[in-house]
Amino acid sequence: MLIRNLEEQARKLLQKDFGIEAENFSFTEPPPHIGADLASSFAMSAAKRAGKNPVETAKLAAGALSSIMDVQNTGGFLNFKLKDSFFPEFLDAFKSEKYFSSPEKEKTKINIEFVSANPTGPLHLASGSGASLGDSLARILSALGYGVSREYYINNVGNQVRMLGLSLKARFSGQPVPDEGYHGEYLKDIAAEVPEEAASWPPEKFGAFAMEKIVSSQKKVMADFNVDFDLWFEESSLHERNLPAKTLAALKEKNMAYEKDGAIWLGLAESGSDDKDRVLVKSGGINTYFLNDLAYHADKFSRGFNKVIDIWGADHHGYVPRMKAGLEALGYPPEAFTVIIHQLVSLKKGGETVKMSKRAGEFVTLSELISEVGTDACRFFFTIRSPKTHLVFDIDLAKKKSNENPVFYVQYVHARINSIFENAAQKGLSGIKPDWASYRLNDDERKLLLKVVYMEKVLLQCEKELSPHHIPTYLTELAGLFHSFYDRHKVVDETNKQASAVRLALMGAVALAIRRGLSMIGVSAPERM
Repeated sequence: MLIRNLEEQARKLLQKDFGIEAENFSFTEPPPHIGADLASSFAMSAAKRAGKNPVETAKLAAGALSSIMDVQNTGGFLNFKLKDSFFPEFLDAFKSEKYFSSPEKEKTKINIEFVSANPTGPLHLASGSGASLGDSLARILSALGYGVSREYYINNVGNQVRMLGLSLKARFSGQPVPDEGYHGEYLKDIAAEVPEEAASWPPEKFGAFAMEKIVSSQKKVMADFNVDFDLWFEESSLHERNLPAKTLAALKEKNMAYEKDGAIWLGLAESGSDDKDRVLVKSGGINTYFLNDLAYHADKFSRGFNKVIDIWGADHHGYVPRMKAGLEALGYPPEAFTVIIHQLVSLKKGGETVKMSKRAGEFVTLSELISEVGTDACRFFFTIRSPKTHLVFDIDLAKKKSNENPVFYVQYVHARINSIFENAAQKGLSGIKPDWASYRLNDDERKLLLKVVYMEKVLLQCEKELSPHHIPTYLTELAGLFHSFYDRHKVVDETNKQASAVRLALMGAVALAIRRGLSMIGVSAPERM
């Protein structure tokens, strides 16, 4: 039984018996002191829309909903107690792999492009942040029923390939790297793999060699980071299919492109969709990145995606309006394209901030961070903050094997519950079915079970905000409730087999919620710790 099923029942009852449009009716988690299972401010908002008294509106709504649950009306707010029969129905339904999935969402196909780091060097911390955000979001949206595809864009065309080639050739030849080249130590390792006959190679071949090695290493790091992409899309394929030229032709056909000063411009200022017109083709006949990006995104839509989500770093914030305006000029609805900007990441170790300079080639790579603290800690910590918030990654905390470390705190609960089931099996209590008709949940049992029920709401909040950061918060709160419950109640009790049966069922639901939640952010759920 899903909360949204109850919400749908409530909407129908309110419409039928109360005669008011209730499409916005929803349940929320009530404050702890209320002593309710669910709450709703519907009566307050409905009264405001109808110009009626909130208290009287709440009374009418309470009467309409009393057939499906116990309702308390407190000054316009509605508080609900679920019927006892809800919980065994929920526990059975929660076991389904598609428990959170909504059939109507299966029609929507979403493309999420993330990381897409230039193939000119190792992946760094921002790449880890973007990878955690994109992959976790893809997992959450998939759980809700959407068809999701993960994509990585390889920018393997342009001057950067030439500069990478010149930099590698300099390393290979023992010459100084050009000032505008790539100075990272990683090129020394690649230079050591260059064959001797490469002395006669042009810079472009050096660039292609380096890029192949770098992309291969990026793929390995992403695999180590528990991120799998459905497609590694090479920019060169756009040009092989002449897609930028086709996109330009489409814009000209819509009278959105014009020539001026030898260049070709996209007219955006007059419509107000951007603050000025933008260059598509430079006066020398070279495409801008903007035109190539428009062609790339148009190709995404042509592959059947209804919604396209890009995850970019903070330094790309100013590029968002231009891309939205360009895609709208091509005829795509504004709501079909979304950009999520994630903020910077800094490292703290020994109480001090770790200084990094990408330009100088001196920075901590994602691979190095994974080696030091492990994938689980990396994924959990990167996901713990909203993408709008700057993250300070505390290396010392991430390595602790104690409850101070949030990932350890959550994982330990899963391992602890596994040992509880092993103990129950040894005492012959694991196969007993609960007698729900005669058992009454105590307040602690109810509170813990309700937290599992609320996981659905957490995922829907992640969907609404396009951010997975609510999951680590939820898991930490659930773990705290488990610890509190376990300290106060005996789960495996040979003298009270029915209580044991109910509590083991409850433990199974908590473990499943933790396992699913951790999986949605790319973190493992160990059975022993």
